[in-house]
Amino acid sequence: MDNKKFEIFKLNNGTEVILVPKSDSLATTVMTTATVGSKYEEKDISGISHFLEHMGFKGTKKRPTAMDISTELESLGSSYNASTSYEKTNYYAKVRNKHFDQALDIISDMYLNSTLPKEELEKERGVILEEINMYEDSPSSNVGDIFINTLYGDQPAGWPILGRKEVIKNLQRQDFVNYKEKYYGSGNTIITVAGGYDKNSIKEKLESAFTNIKKDSKLEIPKVKNSQEKPNETIKHKDSDQAHLVLGFKAFDVHDEREMALRVLSGILGGGMSSRLFHEIRAKRGLAYYIYSSTGLYTNNGFIAAQAGVNKNKAEEAVKVILEEFSKLKTTLISEEEINKTKENIIGSTFLNLETSSSLANYYTSQRAKNLTPLTPEDFAEKINKVSAQDIQNVAKDILNNKNLNLAVIGPFKNKSFGDILEI
Repeated sequence: MDNKKFEIFKLNNGTEVILVPKSDSLATTVMTTATVGSKYEEKDISGISHFLEHMGFKGTKKRPTAMDISTELESLGSSYNASTSYEKTNYYAKVRNKHFDQALDIISDMYLNSTLPKEELEKERGVILEEINMYEDSPSSNVGDIFINTLYGDQPAGWPILGRKEVIKNLQRQDFVNYKEKYYGSGNTIITVAGGYDKNSIKEKLESAFTNIKKDSKLEIPKVKNSQEKPNETIKHKDSDQAHLVLGFKAFDVHDEREMALRVLSGILGGGMSSRLFHEIRAKRGLAYYIYSSTGLYTNNGFIAAQAGVNKNKAEEAVKVILEEFSKLKTTLISEEEINKTKENIIGSTFLNLETSSSLANYYTSQRAKNLTPLTPEDFAEKINKVSAQDIQNVAKDILNNKNLNLAVIGPFKNKSFGDILEI
């Protein structure tokens, strides 16, 4: 990889650019990101960020139909897609280096010049509704949305990224026009290029491709309200042989200096087959097929959680054991052996996941979308390695308490509560 890991600058119109050169890469990824997602939505347009992402592929003046766009991308041998999260919406194409110019033209055209054809909007409405159905029919996916709603309630941070069916059914073309006009300007856009592109002409090409973007300023992310004082739970009834649950705690946001300690804590708890939860829940007791923990840290909110699919008759036992494992992190220091193993696992998986130009683009974009100064993988490893056992215990004591505790469960339960065991 080049000695210069990345470069950040702004185009003349104020649009931010991240360049991640990798001279030995056979491919280049161009990614255009709107630094807005479902957390920016209002109730009557909930789900529009994701719906608009779908509409980006439906036609521009230069490429009038969805088939025009997909045919051109696939004629380049491109890997392309888009995604929407709580705080950003990505559009990208990965191509062989020689096809970069054409990929840039297509992705910038989609981002800037989508015509939002009304007939395609009506078709895609049905696609989105089926996507919602798919997630609601999959308890292991749906329980995550229920957990987020349990954490944050009826505010944008607590709403599903896909939106609600009743809202999706009523969105009109003008809603998309208004939303795109408000958020897809220079202040809320990041252009990332990663891979083996020609460095000599890249800046001029980006200036040209995005010369017509609307100039504006970055909009502030809406605040996240938090009024929780005691454990929360949401139990959703679904006839099934298995119960799916997410148990976790509200935490700090991604700008907190304790972020790395929380990541290591999560790795110790449920970051692989040698983790504490995997051993206790699956290997020792046979309660679950899958169990893991993760952190979700954003611009102004965050959490740590464990998720599992367990025997429906052993759900209470699983909740108790998970809470016990969380609780141990507050009272007992982690051994050097366990902490070092976990650090190597986190660092190793991060590096292995960054082997492609598309993963590099997403890695740097995700950090900038959260207003972070990007860490190189090496910087990340250094910060992880600095985490001590005392740091982990301190962060456990700070956030693993009853007023941050939340549980979401999907399973064959009617009039069921886990409230009597929800205590740490």
